[in-house]
Amino acid sequence: MEFLDVVRRRKTTNGPFRPDPVSEEHQRLLMEVAGRAPSQLNSQPWRFVLVDDRSVIDQVAEISGSSMTTAMSNGTFFERYKPYFRFSAAEMAQKRSGMLFDKLPAPLRPFTKQVFTARGQKIMNQLRVPQTLGSENRKLVAGSPLLLGVMLDRAEYRPGQLSSFYSLFSMGAAMENVWLTTVEIGMGIQFVSFPMEVEGQWDRLVELFAVPDDLELMAVYRLGYLPEQSSRPAIDWSSHERRLPSQYVFRNSCRTPQAGWDGEG
Repeated sequence: MEFLDVVRRRKTTNGPFRPDPVSEEHQRLLMEVAGRAPSQLNSQPWRFVLVDDRSVIDQVAEISGSSMTTAMSNGTFFERYKPYFRFSAAEMAQKRSGMLFDKLPAPLRPFTKQVFTARGQKIMNQLRVPQTLGSENRKLVAGSPLLLGVMLDRAEYRPGQLSSFYSLFSMGAAMENVWLTTVEIGMGIQFVSFPMEVEGQWDRLVELFAVPDDLELMAVYRLGYLPEQSSRPAIDWSSHERRLPSQYVFRNSCRTPQAGWDGEG
């Protein structure tokens, strides 16, 4: 596959993976490309833990699913991320960012405009939407043949110091290499983020992975091979829209948006 095709096809996998184990060859390749990312002074602050032990994956799945149910039930998730939720194609086309919830059960559709209100939260709880989402999330994580924990060396990652920025920048570059490589080898990847949303749940992952004191667990991803065909979850979203160049590129100063590029590409 051509490199630009890989970049343009990169996306997050919301659905299930095939149950096949990820080959050692591909695991090694993903770690190689991560290690080839740039880093300040060649500090290479990243560390990774590959998880293919079924019992550990199941425990991560339980933590993730229960975290999603909690965050959805108490309203913190919707309050925190409401600027990014879209419920119509017209709204998505206008804002060209965020997540379009384009697959919802029929009983929920009339209430999408109320999702950020107390009444909307109450209706969703009555319809057990948080439980549905949490169960779907648990199944997705449990059905993943490989998890990837991403850590930073605390000697380099020192919040409040410039080295912390360099470390985060380097980690992002390493993970982008991994993400792009999954496209090339027929795999998918998704951030397991909900344990971050609920107090105490991320600490459970730190303990489960036996992360030592000199490392900071920064992110966890689920990976696997993509099925030829896959049905979408009961509640799902898409995020393929991208801002136009004139909305994020400037010429010579931030007073002058880039002109003439919006119709290309």
